[in-house]
Amino acid sequence: MDYSGWIEAWGLWGLFATSLLPATLLPGGSELAAAALAIDGTHPPAAIVAVATFGNTLGGLTSVALGRLVAWRFPGTYPERPETLRALVRLRRWGSPALLFAWLPVIGDPLCVAAGWLRQGWLPVTLFIALGKGARYAIVVGVFA
Repeated sequence: MDYSGWIEAWGLWGLFATSLLPATLLPGGSELAAAALAIDGTHPPAAIVAVATFGNTLGGLTSVALGRLVAWRFPGTYPERPETLRALVRLRRWGSPALLFAWLPVIGDPLCVAAGWLRQGWLPVTLFIALGKGARYAIVVGVFA
């Protein structure tokens, strides 16, 4: 695939959008966008990692906020999805550091929703989500830069 037109037209803003949306329960390919920008070489690798991490972390925090909203709106109820139930167990056992794995497909979004459900503190939640997602983008950009 030729991404040169996309890169010229959207650049870091496009990367931000493709990083934010997949972390909010929508599918996407932010790693592909980061790799394309790294291959293109028109942006510094650190900027690519920072923008992708920021967008993806913001999307993860949106899922955390949704978890808090659901817990507040429907008190006394319990999540029914098996993925979310497993995520609750993991977060109760490991705490916020489990969010280092929020970048993983399938389990990442439920981990973020569960963190909100459990009302984990915003600072540790943000830190661990950003560290995990940032490491992923640093590896992707490092491989393709």
